[in-house]
Amino acid sequence: MRSRKSRGFSLLELLIVVLIGFTMAGVSFIALMPLFKENHVDQAYDTTLSVIRTYRNQAVTQSKRYILVFTPPATITVQYWGVGVPVSPAPVTIASYTLPQDMQFAVQAGFPAAVPDNIGNPGTAVQFNACTVTEAGNPCVIFYPDGSAQDDLGNFNNGIVYITRPTSNAYSSRAITVLGTTGRARGWRLYNQGGVNTWMQQ
Repeated sequence: MRSRKSRGFSLLELLIVVLIGFTMAGVSFIALMPLFKENHVDQAYDTTLSVIRTYRNQAVTQSKRYILVFTPPATITVQYWGVGVPVSPAPVTIASYTLPQDMQFAVQAGFPAAVPDNIGNPGTAVQFNACTVTEAGNPCVIFYPDGSAQDDLGNFNNGIVYITRPTSNAYSSRAITVLGTTGRARGWRLYNQGGVNTWMQQ
């Protein structure tokens, strides 16, 4: 017979250890959920801003035209629009980007009437001039070799895109403005300042 000192753990002892481990994992997961959600907000904002800036820069460095279409709830489509005489060829889709599944191009109650860069209104998720030639009247922004943001009729195209998590409060929201004459993009975040919701540039 083996001595009591050489015996292993009992089944009950092992079950208690496993139960404690699962409990700690569950508590840690619940505690980290807000961080995961905030990471999705940052990821959606970073993706959108990066796509805008990348294709503006490529339009300048490559002397080409790129069309960006923001399709709610969460898709960005990039098209190359070649130049032809007398008529330009149809745009060709070259890339597509999708936001994290809980993030959308959308608006929420609580967006202030004072909009970023005084562009558009707080009630529409994607606001650019309609592109009648290339996008059947849907809003889009086209970056030209001079760096400007225009529509497909050659008009400068100031615009704004709102990014939010509809299941959360408005403070999970971001906005990105595009200035038509320069094509520059600027990011914004919603804050509560003295009880007033305000967009602040990031």
